[in-house]
Amino acid sequence: MAYININTAIPGPKSDAIVARRAAAISAGNGKLTPIAVAKASGALVTDVDGNTFIDFAGGIGTLAAGHCPPEVVEALQAQAADLIHMCSIVSSYEQMIEVAELLNSVTPGNHAKKTTLSNSGAEAVEAAIKLARAYTGRQGIVVFEGAYHGRTNMTMSMTSKYALFKKGFGPFASEVYRLPYPNPYRRPAGMDEESFVDYACWQLENAMISQADPSAIAAIVIEPVQGEGGFIPTPAPFLHKIRELCDKHGIVMITDEIQCGFGRTGKLFAVEHYDIVPDLMTTGKSLGSGMPIAAVTGRAEIMDGAHPGGLGGTYSGNPLACVAAREAIKIISDPAFLARATEVGMRMRGALEMLQRDYPQLIGDVRGLGPMLAMELVKDPETREPNMDATGALTAATLQRGLITIRAGLYSNCLRLLPPLNIADDVLSEGLDVLAASVADIA
Repeated sequence: MAYININTAIPGPKSDAIVARRAAAISAGNGKLTPIAVAKASGALVTDVDGNTFIDFAGGIGTLAAGHCPPEVVEALQAQAADLIHMCSIVSSYEQMIEVAELLNSVTPGNHAKKTTLSNSGAEAVEAAIKLARAYTGRQGIVVFEGAYHGRTNMTMSMTSKYALFKKGFGPFASEVYRLPYPNPYRRPAGMDEESFVDYACWQLENAMISQADPSAIAAIVIEPVQGEGGFIPTPAPFLHKIRELCDKHGIVMITDEIQCGFGRTGKLFAVEHYDIVPDLMTTGKSLGSGMPIAAVTGRAEIMDGAHPGGLGGTYSGNPLACVAAREAIKIISDPAFLARATEVGMRMRGALEMLQRDYPQLIGDVRGLGPMLAMELVKDPETREPNMDATGALTAATLQRGLITIRAGLYSNCLRLLPPLNIADDVLSEGLDVLAASVADIA
């Protein structure tokens, strides 16, 4: 059966009216990737206010690993809303918050004693991790990488790459942030093989401990095991292991940002599990809440206890509704059968993308990712690898017209990233991939 059902022009008249109201009422600075207005959603399907049904490969930019409105999450939210909507964890304790922390302490990598702090967003979690690393080490320096995305607050903007989209006009930014090259194998220098390129990146990392900041001044090295906004680039394993080695050697806190690549997105519960690495602190969010606003820092108990009482937290941090959603999401996504399905979905998607690359080698320069966290990079020429952001915009528009929601990514905004529910049914996935193939043909 066909799941996509398009009855009007896209966008339809009701979507047009709501988007016009949005433009009149909401800051122009709030980005908008599609012109549709949504009424309801379930699983991988989204219905707009005009009655059109789409397959969703955007997934709330990575928040919906378990799909839209999972029944277990909906039931937990409904039951919790009748008992306690909010209390504020600063004022009192409640079991829902503690349950989530206990679950995170148990499922994150490492056998050491762990603790958790909850927040409302990924950016808040990253900020909390930085505060904890600084408090624990007594140092200030933070090392980050080109292509990274860590959030939109002043501190996390300072850590984030991609200046024009996220940082232009918003300075000054926080000090003591050191940005180093990131080993993106697709964009290595001409004539250099991948192994030599990664070795050089490891050398640059070590050299920065002399040329940019002494290790005794560095509180933390923060990295996404798979870059999200940067274009779904898995960190080469030797580079991630070099970070762990330097952190161990110099007493630096290793922080992995798993806000987008965590909770099943790569086929394992956390992306670092592919590398057999245990970070000191890990930030999580997005699919942790299955659509509810919640994020977390989980890590070594001695580091997590480094902040003074009152140094962490916020009015809504660990809200009971968000916590019950997170509790159910963790249970769903950590199930081995769910993760096995996520891996299978990734294999099917990779096969489809690689077939498209074979068919359109002049347009699709790279297909990459880890497990079901996949993207394809569009270029103007496969030899020069010049980014083709116009083609990416045309492709997301073309898929929408055919009933598939897709979004861009990448430092140059020239990647198409795929973020469907990880438990998506085969026939829904196939229909979405068929639309993607037809849309690539439209613009090639």
